[in-house]
Amino acid sequence: MDKNKFVADLKSRIGSTKATRWVRFGIVALLFLGWVAWMGNWWLALLLVLLFDIYITGYIPFTWWKNSRSKTVRTVMSWVDAIVYAIVVVYFVFAFVGQNYQIPSSSLEKSLLVGDYLWVNKMAYGPRVPMTPVHFPLVQNTMPGWLGGTKSYLDSPQIKYHRLKGFDTVKTGDIVVFNFPAGDTVASNMPNPDYHTLVRLYGHNVVNSGDPAFGEIIYRPVDRRENYVKRTVGLPGQTIEIRSDSIYIDGSLQPMPAEAQHNYYFQTKRPLTDSDFDNLGIAVDDRHRISTSPSDYPALASLGFDTNADGTIPPIYFGPLTAGMREQMLSQPNVFSHLMKQPAPTDDTLFPAGIADDWTRAQYGPIWIPRRGATIPLTRENWDIYNRCIRNYEGHNDAYIDPDGTVYIDGKPADSYTFGMDYYFMMGDNRDNSLDSRYWGFVPEDHIVGKPIMILLSLDKDKGLFSGGIRWNRILRSANPK
Repeated sequence: MDKNKFVADLKSRIGSTKATRWVRFGIVALLFLGWVAWMGNWWLALLLVLLFDIYITGYIPFTWWKNSRSKTVRTVMSWVDAIVYAIVVVYFVFAFVGQNYQIPSSSLEKSLLVGDYLWVNKMAYGPRVPMTPVHFPLVQNTMPGWLGGTKSYLDSPQIKYHRLKGFDTVKTGDIVVFNFPAGDTVASNMPNPDYHTLVRLYGHNVVNSGDPAFGEIIYRPVDRRENYVKRTVGLPGQTIEIRSDSIYIDGSLQPMPAEAQHNYYFQTKRPLTDSDFDNLGIAVDDRHRISTSPSDYPALASLGFDTNADGTIPPIYFGPLTAGMREQMLSQPNVFSHLMKQPAPTDDTLFPAGIADDWTRAQYGPIWIPRRGATIPLTRENWDIYNRCIRNYEGHNDAYIDPDGTVYIDGKPADSYTFGMDYYFMMGDNRDNSLDSRYWGFVPEDHIVGKPIMILLSLDKDKGLFSGGIRWNRILRSANPK
């Protein structure tokens, strides 16, 4: 087609376009240009030519199937067209606006419950440009059903971390969804605890020996790592310390969340019924009665637990309690006779290895949280604390410390390091039953997914759907209680 014919054909196509398609193109173009401005990359505006062709000129035969003589082809392709369109829309919504998320564990009870389905706002802190752009948008890292175990993404291409402008910044007390930092490497048959904890417990050679108990060792990109949800308790540049279960930031005592729980032993004058537990708000999975034998009685009596006249011990239970639940127990002396905080174990594998050997989850730190632009001296102690940030999160994979204590980064000796990202310290409200930053370390800024803002649905797995299984009082409630 020569130039004159092309121009004439173009004018004809433009002139014959219905007004409704111009309106649709105008709306889509404005939304697209707004997205381009938000992305901050005007080269993407070149795709406007493609949108113009889709809506107006039609040179690329995207809808060729509509002119097919075969009814089967038209029917099948109409479904394919609708499905592809829906997937593209879902991809963009999930990547740049928000997505649903289910609470899988009790680490944030009673603030968020197992079975809560949340809407996570990705625009709150600014959405990340997808770092692994080729992925199926409805799953995190593995395909469900008969495709279970198959990766739901392609490792290449990988896009450098970039976060768009958001409405807010992460603040102390925010409940945040993030990609599990220690989930960069997983043993496929033992995803929890994480690979790094497994190596610490069993040794590198054992975990990587091919033993089927561990399975294949898999590396996952940042945005394909498992989603976790915790409360922010420490911000970049702050020093966090835990003393007797209370958090101190830069030496100042922080308020305890109203729904925070700690593990307690509690003794009753009679066995508790399901109704008693329900009234207290203790979940089925947390209803533990301690088995005792005559040999235990003297030790239990020395701890203040009651003893019957015949020398036996009345029922003792164990579970997580909020301050309100403890007050409720103390107000019922006819039922509850003794309450004792569970001591923190001294053999936990806490972060950072070596440094935290004498710490417990209740007596932790102090430890400084890295801040973008801050520089630290590379002492052996600092290397033990921050080498994972340097190596795994900031891309200096070959960094190491030699036997003399000299740190090498990118093949050169270094006596200091300047952080390239902000980091956060996250904890669960169910303080004694939460695998959080005390166990696996800091959360880098590029792992932040978004802020839960609303509970869409809440299902109690211990009850039937029509017998209390739907927690109606939680639907549409805030998913970020302080």
